[in-house]
Amino acid sequence: FMQAVAAGESYGLVNPRSKKVVKTLDAREVFRKIAGMAWSNGEPGLIFIDKMNADNPTPAIGMIESTNPCGEQPLLPYESCNLGSINLGAFVSVNEDGKAAVDYRALAKTVHQSVHFLDNVIDASKFPMPEIESVTKSNRKIGLGVMGFADLLVRLGIPYDSDQAVQIASEIMRFIRSEGVKESQRLAEIRGPFPNFTGSIFDQPGQKSVRNATITTVAPTGTISSIAGCSSGIEPYFALAYERHVLAGETLIEIVPLLAQCLAQGGLNQEEILKQVALTGSLKDNTDVPGALADLFKTSLEIPPERHLAVQAAFQQHTDNAVSKTINLPNETTIDQVEDILMK
Repeated sequence: FMQAVAAGESYGLVNPRSKKVVKTLDAREVFRKIAGMAWSNGEPGLIFIDKMNADNPTPAIGMIESTNPCGEQPLLPYESCNLGSINLGAFVSVNEDGKAAVDYRALAKTVHQSVHFLDNVIDASKFPMPEIESVTKSNRKIGLGVMGFADLLVRLGIPYDSDQAVQIASEIMRFIRSEGVKESQRLAEIRGPFPNFTGSIFDQPGQKSVRNATITTVAPTGTISSIAGCSSGIEPYFALAYERHVLAGETLIEIVPLLAQCLAQGGLNQEEILKQVALTGSLKDNTDVPGALADLFKTSLEIPPERHLAVQAAFQQHTDNAVSKTINLPNETTIDQVEDILMK
């Protein structure tokens, strides 16, 4: 379809039962409508079912038909989500020279414990339907992901829209997946591989068995990141201060905790700066804040779409399932710009 869009050609609508082309449409015209709807209602729903099935770990069992609502979990019919997220902001250590770095030793331990925990969840759960229990226990998919990525970057002194941030994203997710696979292999030795292992993409000569058909997912983590007090998923800060409307009509004013810490460490006028942040939600155009600090706390709308995509791509390289990632765009964004983002 995308090749037809690029070439200005038509494409065929295929009857899924007969596999025959029953009608053709102009690809660019359809793509324009997709971009137009994304522009008008903010819904980014463009998904490539053929690409998802190319990465289906159990093709002998069936085809992936859909994802969950946030798009991070492609699933077979009746499969269930079993997700957990590690708070990356908690894995920063400071060496003798006072330089911050990712604490990979502590992260490895947590990855192993998390994979073990999520595998246990499958057996501890009660399922609403026997079909769901059957396919979930046959594939034993888990989705270990991350949250607090923006917090991690601040603690490392790396701006979100930098090449270094993309490099860290790739390195840290590669590490999480690698350690996750090791634990899944260990569990397979003790408990056996997932029942549908035979005929799966892992069923190769000389390859170790795994306990889980998938291991990594990057979810949006909206609620759990709030509970953990960290930034959500792999997103930058949406706003540095915002109102949270909770039950019983109560309104809470929340300010990113790391911002207050950094202002204090820099000897800046916390009270005045936070007053302005509470009004605007960002440090943009705040002359009381050094440029380097403002760069660390850029919000979603201050980050170009290309940098959002670069971070998403870096995480997706090392994610078995999929990645939930938002590109927040200003109101004056055009349909042409949305088309360009979707094409990229």
